[in-house]
Amino acid sequence: MIASVLVANRGEIACRILRTVRRLGMRGIAVYHFADRNAPHVAMADEALELTGSVPTAAYLDQAQIIQACLRAGVDSVHPGYGFLAENAAFAEAVAAAGLVFVGPDADTIRLMGDKIASRNFARAQNVPVAPSATDEGDPTAFLRQAAAIGFPLLIKASAGGGGKGMKIVRSADELQENIRVAASEALRYFGDGRVYAEKLVEAPRHIEVQVLGDGEGSVIHLHERECSIQRRHQKVIEEAPAPRLPPSVKNAICDAAVRLATAARYRNAGTIEFILGADGAFYFLEMNTRLQVEHPVTEEIVGLDLVEEQLRIADGKGLSRRQDEIRISGHSIEVRICAEQPERDFRPATGVCGVLRWPADARVEAGVAEGQEVTAAFDSMLAKIITTGSTRLEAADRMKHALDEFVLLGVPNNADYLARIVAHEAFREGRLDTNFLVEHSADLLPAQRAPEPAAILAALMADAGFRRVVDDVPALHAAIGRWRN
Repeated sequence: MIASVLVANRGEIACRILRTVRRLGMRGIAVYHFADRNAPHVAMADEALELTGSVPTAAYLDQAQIIQACLRAGVDSVHPGYGFLAENAAFAEAVAAAGLVFVGPDADTIRLMGDKIASRNFARAQNVPVAPSATDEGDPTAFLRQAAAIGFPLLIKASAGGGGKGMKIVRSADELQENIRVAASEALRYFGDGRVYAEKLVEAPRHIEVQVLGDGEGSVIHLHERECSIQRRHQKVIEEAPAPRLPPSVKNAICDAAVRLATAARYRNAGTIEFILGADGAFYFLEMNTRLQVEHPVTEEIVGLDLVEEQLRIADGKGLSRRQDEIRISGHSIEVRICAEQPERDFRPATGVCGVLRWPADARVEAGVAEGQEVTAAFDSMLAKIITTGSTRLEAADRMKHALDEFVLLGVPNNADYLARIVAHEAFREGRLDTNFLVEHSADLLPAQRAPEPAAILAALMADAGFRRVVDDVPALHAAIGRWRN
């Protein structure tokens, strides 16, 4: 039986996993780079082991060093979270070779679903809808001809890609060859794999994904769908469950397709199958994420399951805790991503030290930062997630607006005000969503604003009791510098 878990990650997802591990009475082990020595996940763990690396991210990607940490700590299992090594087949193999349990699918499944060309072919073989496409099989002339035959606009995508890298929109034959070259070059630079394919571009689609759980023996259930259409440059900004204004027939078809695909793959553990949905109701397989998603809390909120607990249960060989007919939706849940960025400056990443930090009282918060912690450019800009749930979608949206108005973070520029304007926007409240939402409504969401006056910032700081205590604890200048004078 699994009794201890090393979390091979950092930030909010490490805290999230450790919370469930501790609730289940297991021993939770954290790893950290020196830059994260004061991070919340380090304090939460029963034991924390330092990793070394030339840069912070290198430490969290060092497979051999993490395996050695597991052996030193004497753990039974490794939970990869998301990002870093979560979808690395070689890491899953290394964990198994060390005699440890990898909390996720097996390496072959990760390898299959991580290759977008192979996974699309697999989905097509299971009668899961896939957008018309063409693949570069080593004959550039044939690839150009086949891609053009699909019709424009087209989307050129990297086989090993993600996050919008190696992705180009082509609207005419004149642009095709150059965009293929640029996409392939970008894919090689970011992923070490220059293979690309072309597919029909669905203009301003909705992005719908389905959470699945599989026992690895052929039993798979879905936990309904999530709406992830509020995106900026192919990066999700706001997610919710269930998807609003989704006809039952389309919802059922999408969920059935997800289960069909995961069942054929004999999928084990938690996974997410993503689709794009056109205005005409046609949907197409996009990709499968063989890990826990950033947005998993909204699913937990509406179905009443702890997905990390389910992951550990499946990894421990105990199978699924529920049958499909036992999964019921209750209410509606919305999640926003709090990021260290400046929306008014083209979303430029921000850094700083978290001064005053106040979380909303009536919301679920998944955070990876604390007061006094430095936010650097070494990691992803996401600091935390705020999740609100209501009996209806509008109630969840109202609670989110209130939560964002309550949230305070001084010292690090962030996107909370921008998120508040999104959830308060009429089109969002009506559920009129697609992946072009932020561009279409940019004039409403990014009004010209003056930076806060320094006096206003100082007044806000001095009004905070925690900040005043910190100030009072600072010694007088002459006492601080000792005998030295100038």
